[in-house]
Amino acid sequence: ETELATKMIQIQSKRFYLDVKQNRRGRFIKVAEIASDGRRSQIFLALSTAAELRDYLSTFSDFYASLGPPNPDNLPEDGKLKSEMMMKDNRRYYLDLKENARGRFLRVSQTISRGGPRSQIAIPAQGMIEFRDALTDLLVEFGTDDGGFKGELPEGKHMRVDNKNFYFDIGQNNRGIYMRISEVKTNFRTAITVPEKSWGRFRDIFADYCDKMKDGSDKTSGGPESPPGGGAK
Repeated sequence: ETELATKMIQIQSKRFYLDVKQNRRGRFIKVAEIASDGRRSQIFLALSTAAELRDYLSTFSDFYASLGPPNPDNLPEDGKLKSEMMMKDNRRYYLDLKENARGRFLRVSQTISRGGPRSQIAIPAQGMIEFRDALTDLLVEFGTDDGGFKGELPEGKHMRVDNKNFYFDIGQNNRGIYMRISEVKTNFRTAITVPEKSWGRFRDIFADYCDKMKDGSDKTSGGPESPPGGGAK
């Protein structure tokens, strides 16, 4: 993994590091938040997702500017003032402008696949524009194009068989589009990855086995054939 560029911004008592990195799958931005007590949180953004976040930061900042002063006696029930969601392959990002007794902030949460861990950062509302500008500088230098498939990837699917769950998730990396098939049961998880170019062959093999098992089942359930009529003379 190679670091191509980095920016650091200080917003109130927090430091944020925006690192453009590259590995065998391509380029991405790692955003790390360092709190005053040294606690560290981080999320990862594809360049196209970072561009989407940049645009949302402008929207959230405009909304924040239209709000009146905080009223500690009249906080929203769930703390949320405005929310949006972004999706990229098997990642979901939840953007929530929130308010609590300490003030207003934008929480950016990232989840990976189904039931995966959630990571998040919290940007003080007063620093959203500064954060957006730092992100913009990096995107101007490195671009926003992830390359590869330009359309929308299909939604994942799920099926349950006895005590097992099977998940079918479509993703994309620098080698192309793939399907990850995960088998999950209590205290056990395994997965295989099938490249898109193999899906047709994969389907044909499955269909062939389905047909053979169906033919075998039909012969078994049909019972023995009756012998032709007539006896010995």
